[in-house]
Amino acid sequence: MQSSHAAAAVDIAFDDPNLIADAGLVPVVALAERFDLAGLVGDRVKIVGAANSGGANAGAKVMSLLGGMIAGADCIEDIDRLRHAGMAVAFDGVRAPSTLGTFLRSFTHGHVRQLHGVHRHFLVDLAGAVPLLPGADVLAFVDVDSTHRQVYGYSKQGAAVGRLKGQKTLHPLLATISTPLARPVVAGIRLRKGKAADVRGAARFVAEALATAKASGATGTIILRADSKFYTADVVAAARRAGAHVSLTTGSNPSVDAAIAAFEGEWTPIHYPDAFVDPDTGELVSDAEVAEMPYVAFSSRPKRLQVPGRLIVRRVKRLSTTSGQGELFDVYRHHAVFTTSPHTMLQAETQHRGHAVIEQVIADAKAAALAHLPSGSSQANAAWATLWAIAHNLSRAAGVLASPFHARATTATIRAHLINVPARLARTARRLKLHLPQHWPWQHALDNLHTALHRRPPRTA
Repeated sequence: MQSSHAAAAVDIAFDDPNLIADAGLVPVVALAERFDLAGLVGDRVKIVGAANSGGANAGAKVMSLLGGMIAGADCIEDIDRLRHAGMAVAFDGVRAPSTLGTFLRSFTHGHVRQLHGVHRHFLVDLAGAVPLLPGADVLAFVDVDSTHRQVYGYSKQGAAVGRLKGQKTLHPLLATISTPLARPVVAGIRLRKGKAADVRGAARFVAEALATAKASGATGTIILRADSKFYTADVVAAARRAGAHVSLTTGSNPSVDAAIAAFEGEWTPIHYPDAFVDPDTGELVSDAEVAEMPYVAFSSRPKRLQVPGRLIVRRVKRLSTTSGQGELFDVYRHHAVFTTSPHTMLQAETQHRGHAVIEQVIADAKAAALAHLPSGSSQANAAWATLWAIAHNLSRAAGVLASPFHARATTATIRAHLINVPARLARTARRLKLHLPQHWPWQHALDNLHTALHRRPPRTA
């Protein structure tokens, strides 16, 4: 690829009032309006003294924030991308970044909880109208994990040097819902202080995520998946009360180690076509052996908290042993998972490795709105994180309506193919028309999305 003209022969002019950079926002905003998202925010998010605190017209301000996030904004100032050229023709009520910053800073903990309710309600409505979770009536997975987001400056409320030594962070807790046929949607997110323990508030959070999953159509078997940070009696009890099974990495502890040492059964060889990274050593694993054994979790706790299930243990040969004396040393690494899943051993082991899908959602978040937590106010940042979750689910719904490929794509791909599309606005017979680039590679997907949300009503005689 090379320039068709010399650099000195190219002129630029910012003078066309009918161009927009993110034409894909038109059908996505129409999707949000179909479920009256702005009205839902207005009904549920009640900011006292709204006229003075920036909380007036909360629905319009939330829609402006969501539009910016879906288009790729990762800070409040980036919302200004919605206020250029023809955007005022395509959309009404876009708010300025300064207004949106004041709005976010007006949030209290109670208002953030109200916004969580909006997120859950909207996800349930979306899942009822768009096939976000195909197969959820048979099997669904709820994945829970936490991450750290580095922040800067001295005025960030809640920021502290926690697990990432030398870095001030905030500590989001995340839950997703997925099926074997569908990429995950975000069931909930909670922003916590940087020094908060991974499992802090996890039991209540798991209960809310499982309730959201059921309301979103997960009426079949539900399996809660998480790593060893969440292997606690309270988390498992919350899952059992909701009627869900668990699949939790146990880590190394005396009870699990004793059960593995006492096991005398057979080990089943298993080959992984796609090698994965061992979480303990960082080595690629393609061959291993698997076994299962009955196990009662939390046997030292009161009887009501003891949970019968089974351990599924994967063992992998160590790559380095003392030459000529390997038999004197342990030659295997063991990775144990406690599960109450009704599936077979190999099915359950494969399903648990699928927990890594939540890492893709976290990566999507870090490449988008959660690249920064933009405010000094902890509640403003908590509201920003919840709005990202709504934007993520909206993007996923748009991908599902566009094409089977985009139904499985990352949100970054959806944004590049379907949202960040330049267009020129024209008016024809009192209708707006978007002139899009000729031979756009994903024209068919955009046609599907537009048709799904902008069908003209049938003519009547």
